[in-house]
Amino acid sequence: AQETVLYGIDLYGKKSLGKLLDALQAIDGIRWIRLLYCYPEEIDDTLIDAILRNNKICHYLDLPIQHANDEILQRMGRRMNRARLVAIIGHLRERIPDIALRTTLICGFPGETDAMHGELIDFVRQMRFERLGAFPYSREEGTAAYDFADQISEETKNDRYDELMRTQQELMREANFRRIGQEELVFIEGRITGEEDVYVGRTYRDAPDVDGYVFVESPVELMSGRFVRARITEAKEYDLIGEWIDESAE
Repeated sequence: AQETVLYGIDLYGKKSLGKLLDALQAIDGIRWIRLLYCYPEEIDDTLIDAILRNNKICHYLDLPIQHANDEILQRMGRRMNRARLVAIIGHLRERIPDIALRTTLICGFPGETDAMHGELIDFVRQMRFERLGAFPYSREEGTAAYDFADQISEETKNDRYDELMRTQQELMREANFRRIGQEELVFIEGRITGEEDVYVGRTYRDAPDVDGYVFVESPVELMSGRFVRARITEAKEYDLIGEWIDESAE
């Protein structure tokens, strides 16, 4: 969905995502429920309370913030500024200490200066998002920004994108190395082709297709769709390596 937090506005005349999550919690067979595309300005304590009281809701939120400079956010038509973003993210981390936050950012939006890009880099370092995607601005006909006079060159957009992703890789590497030795609940997706004892899986921090993986070494066959516990033994920029824990032996 887009603007997921606004669920219920059209049906009930008010935001009702919390009630939907309560109903999903009651369905047998569901283990993980993940919230994607949640505009930060719509997140409130009612939603946070629903996440906390329902143990099937992954402590994971996707917040498409796009930028952190106030002028660029205004030009994008976003109802947000840096101070509010910092406050909302801080509140989420205070209420849900183990939450994993994902965001998506745009590099080289028309009018973005070197200083504005630098502010975005500083913001990423300050917020330390667990997951982050980015892309250079693409000029699309029919959008307001298409006619902006101060378009950014492709070379500059790509250079800024590269710097942003290098920054995130550095932060991810530091965060992943801190997880070595920890035990994680892993959802197994399948076996690595050509590797009899290595399986690919995801933790609650990892959304399908966009986030990293955990590669689990196991002497026993792990069926796809199974949840297992693994101890993290190695870390890469985006992925983790772990070993299966035989819980029956504990």
